[in-house]
Amino acid sequence: MSIELGDVENIAHLARLDLTGKEKEEAASSMSNILNLIDQMQSVNTDDVAPLAHAFDTAQRLREDKVTETDQRDELQKIAPEAEDGLFLVPKVIE
Repeated sequence: MSIELGDVENIAHLARLDLTGKEKEEAASSMSNILNLIDQMQSVNTDDVAPLAHAFDTAQRLREDKVTETDQRDELQKIAPEAEDGLFLVPKVIE
């Protein structure tokens, strides 16, 4: 499938692009190449190919569930503008 200059002009108008004549020719060539590649990919027989959910058939690596950070709440609340009962107080943003 090939893209004509008129198609590129229409696409450029819809996309609000101001293309020069050379840019229109380059865009038409690039779009035609992309559409030709898509045609090639669609012509491949995939009847015996199972669909993939992910490109890599691997399992999620899980790490041991252990505490790696110390509790710093009290130190952080000392420098907070407002805190009460272990909670940070913030201005109300929803009325």
